Amino acid sequence: MKKKESNSNASFEGTVNNGKLSMVVGGRLDAAGVTALWPKARGLLETKRLAAIELDGAGVDYADGAGAALLVHVRQVARRLKIPVEFNGLGADIQEMLDLYPAEKLSEIAEPAPKNGRDLVEGIGEAFCDAIRGVKDHVAFMGELFVGLLQAIVHPRGMRAKDFFLVIEASGPKALPIIAMLGFLVGLILAFQGAVLMKQFGAEIYIADFVGKSVARELGPLITAIIVAGRTGSAFAAEIGTMKVNEEIDAFTTMGLDPVRFLVIPRVTAATLMTPLLAVITNVFGMMGGAVVMMSLGFPLVTYVNRILGSVTAADYLGGLSKSIIFGLLISGAGCLCGLRTGEGASAVGNSATRAVVSSIIMIVIADGLFAVLFYYLGI
Repeated sequence: MKKKESNSNASFEGTVNNGKLSMVVGGRLDAAGVTALWPKARGLLETKRLAAIELDGAGVDYADGAGAALLVHVRQVARRLKIPVEFNGLGADIQEMLDLYPAEKLSEIAEPAPKNGRDLVEGIGEAFCDAIRGVKDHVAFMGELFVGLLQAIVHPRGMRAKDFFLVIEASGPKALPIIAMLGFLVGLILAFQGAVLMKQFGAEIYIADFVGKSVARELGPLITAIIVAGRTGSAFAAEIGTMKVNEEIDAFTTMGLDPVRFLVIPRVTAATLMTPLLAVITNVFGMMGGAVVMMSLGFPLVTYVNRILGSVTAADYLGGLSKSIIFGLLISGAGCLCGLRTGEGASAVGNSATRAVVSSIIMIVIADGLFAVLFYYLGI
């Protein structure tokens, strides 16, 4: 068996005869040359039942780190197969470079474990451990955040007012257009879907009750929380993550400043205060969407308003607002935590923003389920 490969930078010829692999390498063993030769050499090294390896490097004009890596790889394959290997004709400079990688030390590097049926079990175990560590980090961060919020309440001057009002503007007024549009569309869709069912029983008047209670108790806070998670939570993760990548967080710590106090507390406080206000806007526009449908069915506006006032109680409004406060706290906390846990690399900030949105939505759904059970037993 014989293989030969050559280009303008490097040349390679390999033969296998009676179990002995003979390779002749020449030219420039730089990154370009080795890239072309490595697959050929590796294919010969994988030949079954090799008894010995011999490499002739008398024709090598130049070798850098890539060339040394090729020679080291040949030597490591021989050691793994427990067969003799011999390098002939290498220049003194190349031999000195090769001596920088002692075989006895490189042999300590473990080979990748072969895949077997336990990989699935190990993967499940690792995922479970990662989930437990994530929950632990969230609980510890929430405790630290709670302490910081108490300190901010006791000593409000310690919080950076400039950051607080900037976050208020970004997460509140700038979110009004999309919040109003989605609230109106949700109310419109609910009313139309309710009309399809209630028209069968001649009970179109109860569309107002359906829309009012659904929006005030459930959909208003939920839609608001999802929008806040997509806008504000991801923004928090991206901002703090960028600071982490640029080592600005480390600079805070070096100067003796607490990143949670100076970065997290203003953002969490502002987002927690603005979320219930946005939920109120969602409720108002959602009920306006229902009013449009009711008027299109021939009911006067005053009838719709009276049904809303008679069916939706203060407990419905307060229950929805209490949900939105908790949602805002969870979303802002998750965004800041993911930002502080940002790793290194070009994609680290994007990954943090993605994790912030996903974890926020998961916590919103879990918290909403707990609220549903609590309200049921309280009779609200």
